[in-house]
Amino acid sequence: MRYYSTRNKNNHVTFAQAALTGLAPDGGLFVPETIPHYSSSVLTSLEKMDFHDIAFETIKPYVQGEITESALHDIAASAFIFDAPLVAVEDRYAIELFHGPTAAFKDFGARFMARAFSYLRRGEDKPLHILVATSGDTGGAVADGFFGVPGIFVTVLYPKGRVSPLQERQIAGLGGNISALAVEGSFDDCQMLVKTAFADKGLNNRLSLSSANSINISRLIPQAVYYSAAAATSGKVPPITICVPSGNFGNLTAGLYAKKMGAPIHQFIAATNINKTIPDYLDSGEYNVRISMATISNAMDVGAPSNFERMIAHFSHSQMRELILGISVSDDETNETISRVHNRCGYFLDPHSAVGWKGVDKLSAENKIPKGPIGVLCTAHPAKFSEIVEPLVGAPPMPTSLANAMERTVKAKTIPVEIDTLIGEL
Repeated sequence: MRYYSTRNKNNHVTFAQAALTGLAPDGGLFVPETIPHYSSSVLTSLEKMDFHDIAFETIKPYVQGEITESALHDIAASAFIFDAPLVAVEDRYAIELFHGPTAAFKDFGARFMARAFSYLRRGEDKPLHILVATSGDTGGAVADGFFGVPGIFVTVLYPKGRVSPLQERQIAGLGGNISALAVEGSFDDCQMLVKTAFADKGLNNRLSLSSANSINISRLIPQAVYYSAAAATSGKVPPITICVPSGNFGNLTAGLYAKKMGAPIHQFIAATNINKTIPDYLDSGEYNVRISMATISNAMDVGAPSNFERMIAHFSHSQMRELILGISVSDDETNETISRVHNRCGYFLDPHSAVGWKGVDKLSAENKIPKGPIGVLCTAHPAKFSEIVEPLVGAPPMPTSLANAMERTVKAKTIPVEIDTLIGEL
């Protein structure tokens, strides 16, 4: 499998080069030259496979020739020590992606990345420095996934005051080979700083840099696994429609990969908060970047989704309109949904999952959702956002991993939105 930059189709690299470089030299994102298709034997037995087998068959064609099948089996078994269960809640499935160590869907990609990087860099002497911007959960998952990995150092940039107290402790509470910078700006500012740093020749001569956002293809590919697993579990006839709470659109792009590989998925719903760049694009065909606005679903506060470059590399506007229904949800609607769902059936939603839930409600009221099962990706445990959830419906149960994280001390340095300052910290 070869990969190319979204900004230059002639810039071909291997999976290892794409993963360990992160961002293409021209500033584009790496995408696979072709999206592979599951074999007919895999498709017919998908619903009988366990999660590790689905992971192996999904990831294998993307890394063939660079990670041996034996090593890939070991990586999948080590990375995915948790599942993504489908829980029936009223008229739909909650696809719970929060059973990993940081209680967010980012654990799937980050844990695979850490193990893949370790394998791909075996025998290397020069340390690798991972630079990552986060709007919330990515930073914690990357910090946890790479903590203590020999030869790899991680710097996480996050928007100061725009992540939850728990998220900040997960990002900035580990120390060791993980450092954290609180940026006096938005997530888009953090992302801009990271991209500018990758383009700095002097910095690249000094450090071996890579990324761990969904801009890195090795974090996006393993996320396709839980889409295929959910589609197989829910049954093939009629195929499932999956609602994806969306911010930077890496998660949805992974879903598009899974569908194109042949997973029995009918359609996607892209549910955003008021940062509705992509829903507006789906409606009008015009892509207009805007300044992100702060919401209670803060991990989705993205006005310039990076993965849009990948989406348009693979799909035209008309194709996206066939594949994706766009919808936006306000904070008031998010709060109301958390309260209503818990009061009716006792199920706790975090604010991001509630955006997805409400997105389904709004489109259902407009008769826009096709017949068949509906799944909502529940992307984070509600206890990660107890300051929002608890006043509405009481305290959600606290996983041990989160309780332990809350005991950490924040170790972060505050920096302005200045590339020279960032480079000076690296």
